[in-house]
Amino acid sequence: MSDATALTADRILDTAEEVLRRYGPAKATVLDVARALSVSHGSVYRHFASKAALREAVAERWLARVSTPLIGVATGSGPAPERLRRWLAELSGTKRRMAREDPELFDNFHQLATLSEGAVATHLEVLAGQLSVIVADGVTAGEFTVPDPAVAGRAILQATARFHHPAHRTEWDESGLDDDLAAVVDLLIDGLRTRSTS
Repeated sequence: MSDATALTADRILDTAEEVLRRYGPAKATVLDVARALSVSHGSVYRHFASKAALREAVAERWLARVSTPLIGVATGSGPAPERLRRWLAELSGTKRRMAREDPELFDNFHQLATLSEGAVATHLEVLAGQLSVIVADGVTAGEFTVPDPAVAGRAILQATARFHHPAHRTEWDESGLDDDLAAVVDLLIDGLRTRSTS
């Protein structure tokens, strides 16, 4: 085995992704990752305390590839309704592109994320939080009227699940999906604008 002094968490995660691609989440082991790195499995455990910790870190990194680019849309300038449309279109488009370009890897990471409940919960909180930023900006600008932007953010994420949740992947090639998303977003924006008369 080679000298592990240059071994970093990022290098381990890069290799773990390749191992997952090759063997799938059910069969990939820490020993497989160590072999691919030409280090002892103890060297990997110095960075990640367990197989579950390594799996969680890989899932977190993969999910961050989806959420991180959306920060610019969530915190950017412009009317909140247009930012909301763009944010949802980019989330949907990113997931669909990932599934189309490498369906096997997408399925593997979806399985991995399903096993990593903490990573998924954090990811959903991040996405809902970004949506709540857009809604709060809309409330401040008088574009939306909702009592709790955080609740609205979670509701928007749930209401649009068909367009970004991997469980709906088989529907993503349907013709008219973008039109369906636009129609749902129109309804959501109308709801966010509706003022209570009570």
